[in-house]
Amino acid sequence: MNSAVQPGTLSASSRKAGREVEVRGLWKSYGEGEYVVRDVNFALRPGEFLTLLGPSGSGKTTTLMMVAGFENPTRGEILVDGHDIALRPPEQRNFGVVFQGYALFPQKNVLENVEFGLRMRGVPPADRRRRALDMLDRVGLADFTTRKPRELSGGQQQRVALARALVFEPDALLLDEPLGALDRKLRESLQNEIKELQKRFGISILFVTHDQDEAMMMSDRIAVMAEGRIVQIGPPSDVYLHPATPFVAGFLGETNLVPGTYQGMDDGYAVVDFKDAARGRVRLPADGRSLTAGEAVVVSVRPERIRLLTDHAETTFAGLVADCTFMGRHTRYRIQALGQALTVSVTEWSPTSALCAGAPVWLGWQAEDAQILSGPEGALPMPQEIVR
Repeated sequence: MNSAVQPGTLSASSRKAGREVEVRGLWKSYGEGEYVVRDVNFALRPGEFLTLLGPSGSGKTTTLMMVAGFENPTRGEILVDGHDIALRPPEQRNFGVVFQGYALFPQKNVLENVEFGLRMRGVPPADRRRRALDMLDRVGLADFTTRKPRELSGGQQQRVALARALVFEPDALLLDEPLGALDRKLRESLQNEIKELQKRFGISILFVTHDQDEAMMMSDRIAVMAEGRIVQIGPPSDVYLHPATPFVAGFLGETNLVPGTYQGMDDGYAVVDFKDAARGRVRLPADGRSLTAGEAVVVSVRPERIRLLTDHAETTFAGLVADCTFMGRHTRYRIQALGQALTVSVTEWSPTSALCAGAPVWLGWQAEDAQILSGPEGALPMPQEIVR
């Protein structure tokens, strides 16, 4: 192995930070059909890991394909350092792309696969061989140059695909569910490898996944997509703890959505009346939307933030245990309260402390652990259709 370039030892000065990629007002329809991407706006910052997260059909892959150049936008701009590339073909965009299937050439060995992009760019044979060997060294595959893809593990194939995408020093790396076909243990290992490679190269990454845990673990920011548009974008902790809509709250993790009636303010928190004459204090929406006394609202509170009470909480109400399931790292309770079944997650558990079905309990949460979501339950405000 080349001792001058050991994996994980690149100096800060040798790293190539990605360029800013900005998407402005991106729309996509096929023929006269409905828009599958609607007014999408975001900026991929230099060196950032940004994830497009959403269910199947939310428009995340179509958005990535438009950035890559494999789909043409119906309308909108794709800017790299301020220059619009939306009409350029893929080969004229300096992006590395890795798909779920890796798309390695089965008849070519590892070195030839990594050299391929350089050969398409007209790099002389000696130079492209040197650069490909250097890149394989960096991703830990210097001893696998003569092997064919079928002789590699799934993780090794993924590293070959990443090496091929990185070898020509792209402005950004675009990854379309590259871990979707792998088993859980290998996936978790490769999640760490991709993050390590990103740190090592300082590359900007636009990542597509439908896996919430994967997005939370890997991302600097998450853009949650639904019905063709971004409904919330921000750091994982912000999107998880302060979801903007019931959809975001329910898709990114698990939450309890409790209907209630807004009554006014008390010491900086909203007062909400629930069913069964229960009353609680919750966070106000972060979007600055004003509320009117008597307005119907939806309150979100995560299962792990509801407490089986042994001490005081700012919202307290009675319930009955419906069932209890031991999940290993936590115990999951379903508790009938406030006119519905609430999910509660408890990390402390022992056979003697488990609550049986039918047991009466007191539940509660602190005011900052729940919040009113903007819009009624299930609402997903959509932008005005554009005129073609």
